[in-house]
Amino acid sequence: MILVTADEMREMDRITIQEVGIPGRILMEHAGSGAVDFFLEQFPEAFGGRVGILAGRGNNGGDGFVMARLLAHRGIRVTVFLFTDREKIKGDAAANLELVFRLGIPVIQVPDEAVFQRAKSRMKLFDIWIDALLGTGLKSDVKGLFKEVIAFVTASGKPVFAVDIPSGLDSDTGRPKGVCIRARATATFGHAKIGCVLFPGGEYSGELKVADIGIPSSVTAQVGPKQFLLTPQRIRSFVHNRPAEAHKGNTGHVLVAAGSPGKTGAAAMTAMAAMRTGAGLVTLGIPESLGAAVEPQVLEAMTAPLPESIPGILTDAALEAIEALFPGKSCLALGPGMGTAEGTVNLVHELVRTSPIPMVIDADGLNCLARDMDVLKRREADTVLTPHPGEMGRLVKKTAAEIQGDRVGWARRLAEAYGVTVVLKGAKTVIAAKDGTIFVNPTGNPGMASGGMGDVLTGMIAGWMAQGLSPEEAAQAGVYLHGAAADSLFRGRGPFGYLASDVMALIPAQIRETTFL
Repeated sequence: MILVTADEMREMDRITIQEVGIPGRILMEHAGSGAVDFFLEQFPEAFGGRVGILAGRGNNGGDGFVMARLLAHRGIRVTVFLFTDREKIKGDAAANLELVFRLGIPVIQVPDEAVFQRAKSRMKLFDIWIDALLGTGLKSDVKGLFKEVIAFVTASGKPVFAVDIPSGLDSDTGRPKGVCIRARATATFGHAKIGCVLFPGGEYSGELKVADIGIPSSVTAQVGPKQFLLTPQRIRSFVHNRPAEAHKGNTGHVLVAAGSPGKTGAAAMTAMAAMRTGAGLVTLGIPESLGAAVEPQVLEAMTAPLPESIPGILTDAALEAIEALFPGKSCLALGPGMGTAEGTVNLVHELVRTSPIPMVIDADGLNCLARDMDVLKRREADTVLTPHPGEMGRLVKKTAAEIQGDRVGWARRLAEAYGVTVVLKGAKTVIAAKDGTIFVNPTGNPGMASGGMGDVLTGMIAGWMAQGLSPEEAAQAGVYLHGAAADSLFRGRGPFGYLASDVMALIPAQIRETTFL
């Protein structure tokens, strides 16, 4: 599914109207009609209740005026609350407001806060609200009259249907601009706005449906949006069944360098997740003194004891031994449970610089990498970074809160700056390809807030890369299937309490369900 920014959607509208020649009023009519169909699907009780439309002065309000006319035509009692002066409505929105007046549909003008205070008692009588206040052009925090209206609707507890985007939601980041309508459902127009699927925008948007308003596909291609929502269909496009003659020698060999005292499980889960994903062979490189602790955890993977300069810690003393393991390997997974000793930092930097095979860097590998990001610019082989917001902040010298405020922007900037694939983990994980293309993952749930989940994901991505998927494809397959397996546990066992190893055990079944059924 295509996801668009506010600027991209605005440009599609402009080209459609000015260059293709489809009048804006036709687009507005299609928007209102599609929104009405979805509204009645989501709110069948509207036929027996009172529906209020909250309308602003822009085209979002114009879409609401079309809805008012079409709902009234179907026999629904609808009233428009116009939060501006009638004279300030211009263009196609003004034409549709005029039709509302001509048809005798009630319109209550609420141009300022004083009038709003008097209108509240009447507004309390309505059963359902349609939010057509503010559209995708919002640039600053909601203030004044609109802030008061959104607070009133929120406090009322009445269900809300949003037109294009919930008022107050940032169309590009999915973050509320101070206050925001929380809708039960949203009809968005042309293409889904990326803010409606990112977290927490998806929570504010509720059930989301894209209404076709007549934007030609050629116009979409001309604008070229670079954001997409992951779907099973997309995963199926590059994850295929194996030929009958497949064997472990041609299904990829993952090398893992990980682990330290107390964190041997991170190394073991990374290795086993790669095997659960289908890698034919896995070699787990660990500090030599940890072999007795690690080997019983990885029956199917091979282990390679590595030299130590600090007991139980991988440092640059292991560099030559790890480099000797590169021949015949398809991918290196680096970082889980390694620690951040000075010698470990040196090891990570040297491996990033010299490794000729694709690499997935996670956890402590990222924390070590953050000391000198420029080493990535000297790397030639493909690289995937899998930070959570805190790790991402260390990579780009920002706080986790700043990262969360613009997840897509920071992931894209890091990917483009260093020519890597970035997997920014969290609710609605964001994947940024090195050309800036963005993929948003819809799978996963809060039960994944548990130790070891990231290690499993690292192993999955490395496993897919070892089998020949590109870094972008491997990241998409790993992230989507990882979250989908956790969703299966959510449905079957409960909202939390399942373990990373439980998710790992479900990987083969989830691959089958997503790609081969």
